[in-house]
Amino acid sequence: MFGIDDQLQQLLLDSLVPLLVGAVRGTIPLTLLSFTIGLVIALVVALARISRWRVLRWVARAFVSLIRGTPLLVQLFIIFYALPSLGIVIDPFPSAIVAFSLNVGGYAAEAIRAAILSVPRGQWEAAQTVGMSYATTLRRVILPQALRVAVPPLSNTFISLVKDTSLASSIMVTELLRKAQEIAAPSYEFLALYSLAAVYYWLICTVLSAVQSRLESRLERYVTV
Repeated sequence: MFGIDDQLQQLLLDSLVPLLVGAVRGTIPLTLLSFTIGLVIALVVALARISRWRVLRWVARAFVSLIRGTPLLVQLFIIFYALPSLGIVIDPFPSAIVAFSLNVGGYAAEAIRAAILSVPRGQWEAAQTVGMSYATTLRRVILPQALRVAVPPLSNTFISLVKDTSLASSIMVTELLRKAQEIAAPSYEFLALYSLAAVYYWLICTVLSAVQSRLESRLERYVTV
């Protein structure tokens, strides 16, 4: 196999399934759960950012500034390694979900806020004229229109999250990179195994990019109609 000796070739072949299992049982669930929770956080923070209440705007702005101004790895370490000193002990997988969800919430909040603000003010006024409440206006009028604007940046956040989940290996979460580390440790074939893991990440992100493009195309057709 392209100059690879038989022993290394066999190691790579034997590693294909374990790495796939690491992706299916670790990377993908971690990504989906964190992104879903993060979107909820982002929506709440975005609405707080445009709230008429100054305190809510200040708290939301401080949250976004804190999340965007600190490294994700530091956030992960604080939740898993530092919180136990305060008596708060969280298992590795839930710790990763908390850290990634907060991170997604901080970044996606600005994308959602910008998307909401892109909807013409007249849409709000028209909804109020027919007697819609604030919540109903958001659900039926504003958010469906804002979605078209928010999809590209949110999709990019989702794809970035797939790669960021590799940081969970630093707190002993068994995902794709952690599985590659475990397999490579006895043989010292780190280059080969990490490269194979990189291929898996690339394949996942390529599929998601294709889905993103298709979704954007459908939204464009909807706008045109």
